[in-house]
Amino acid sequence: MKISPVSIKRQEFSKKMRGYDPEEVQAFLEKLADDIDELLNENEELNVVVETLNEKLTEFQKIEKNLQDTLLKAQESSTKAIESTKKQSNLMIKEAELKAAQIVEKARESANEIRSAVINLREERDLIVSKLKAIINSQAHLLEVKVEQAGDEKVLTKKQAAPQKLDIDLDDIVDKIL
Repeated sequence: MKISPVSIKRQEFSKKMRGYDPEEVQAFLEKLADDIDELLNENEELNVVVETLNEKLTEFQKIEKNLQDTLLKAQESSTKAIESTKKQSNLMIKEAELKAAQIVEKARESANEIRSAVINLREERDLIVSKLKAIINSQAHLLEVKVEQAGDEKVLTKKQAAPQKLDIDLDDIVDKIL
């Protein structure tokens, strides 16, 4: 059985002789009832405060859990983003290295083609120079023969000294042509 302030105030005791002073007992009981009533009211107010604080605590715990979940997701997201960025940068580096290797290879091929072309041109020049020398030699020989024939005709007509030999420098002619 629970004792309430009202039950304390209504409590009655049997009367015996030489017992406690009924007025004093009644005053004490009323004071006790008032104190208990006050304590019960305070206890009720504190229970309301505790309940409110428990609700707030529950809210804060939910917020804390949400923040932890959000932080965890953000960490996972940033980790994934970093990994993705690393993969992309590695891929870009590999592509750049591959392109650089291709460019270097093309440059080597071009250099080899140019070398081959230069060698071919030199060979063609040497061939042309040889042909020119041969042509000039044959022309010089023809010219010498013509000069000799012309000299022989003059000797027959004028009886002059032997014809003069032409001095032709083939290298000088080729150098002037080139």
